[in-house]
Amino acid sequence: GEAPVQINVDVPEEFLLEGGPAAMARRLKLYAALRMFQSGELSAGGASQLADVDRFTFAAECKRHEIPLIDYPADELREEVESIRRAS
Repeated sequence: GEAPVQINVDVPEEFLLEGGPAAMARRLKLYAALRMFQSGELSAGGASQLADVDRFTFAAECKRHEIPLIDYPADELREEVESIRRAS
């Protein structure tokens, strides 16, 4: 794919997580992806890509945040699980 675009976000120091800026960036990407998926702006696949996690992890995060996975095709999820199993 194309090279990612760098976006700088100013975060007050008191809001930084234990892992520092890298952990904060991961959390912000995940939360943005969850919200954009929930609002229909992104597909589950697109949101997974934005959050930089596999779809299985994204599905688990949706469940944790009580976001229904209505548009998540079962065969896509099965493929994802199989590819994770093969990799481990």
